[in-house]
Amino acid sequence: MTTLTQDYQITWEKLPDDYKLPDDPVDNINQPALAAALTESLQLAGKISVNTLTTTNYGICATLNNKIVIKAPDWAFIAKINVSREELTRSYTPKLQGDIPVVVMEFISDTQETEYSIKATYPPGKWFFYERILKVLNYIIFEPDSGSIEMYRLHNTEQYILQEPDENQRYWIAEMNLYLGVWQGTRENRTGKWLRWWDEQGNLLPWGTELAQQERQRAERLAAQLWAAGIEPED
Repeated sequence: MTTLTQDYQITWEKLPDDYKLPDDPVDNINQPALAAALTESLQLAGKISVNTLTTTNYGICATLNNKIVIKAPDWAFIAKINVSREELTRSYTPKLQGDIPVVVMEFISDTQETEYSIKATYPPGKWFFYERILKVLNYIIFEPDSGSIEMYRLHNTEQYILQEPDENQRYWIAEMNLYLGVWQGTRENRTGKWLRWWDEQGNLLPWGTELAQQERQRAERLAAQLWAAGIEPED
C-alpha cells in the first residue's frame, strides 16, 4: 500500500485544559466488550505493570505544524508512562508523557474504512497518523463479524507491511512476548469472534470467568478423590 508523505513539524505537547475533545459515540456496540476482554486477560496474567497504560477509544495526541491532532484507537497498549495517571484523564501525548504505543487496534464497524486512510493533509488519516507520525510498531485491524484480522508491522522502510500468521493462525508481537489471534466463543452474552492472547508456549491467557470455572473444576475433582478415599470433604 502506497503511503503519501507530508512535511510536518511534529511536536509533543500536553492538550490544553480548555481544549474541547470530540464527543463522538462508539461506532459499534461490540467495541467496548472486545477491548475490555483484551485488557482483562493481560491484567490477570500479570502483563500490565503499574506504569502500563491500556486505552479504549481514548485520545492519543500529536501537534503537527502547531495544530493538534487526536486519534482514538479502539484499543492501544502503552508499555510505560512517565507521569501520574491523574495527568491522563483526558488524553495521552506520547514522548511527553510516556512511550509510543506498542500496539494500536481498530475494530472495523463502518463502510468508510477510515482505518486505512492514508490522507496526509491536515487532519491526517488514521493509517498515516499511526504509521508516519506516531510510528506505532504494530497496527491491528479486526473485523468482529467475520473474524478477519490484519496485522501490519512497521518495516525498516518506515512503512507498514502486512504480516502472515503462524501455523496456528496467530501473530507474534515481540514487544509483548505474546501471540494475538482470533477465538470463537461466548463472553458476557456475546457469542462470536474475539481477539485473544496466547503466551509463547501457546497457552491461552484466560479471562476471570474461565479462571473461576477452572477453580470449580479442580475443587470438584478433589472432592471426588476424597469421597473415593472414604474422606468426607470439608465445606
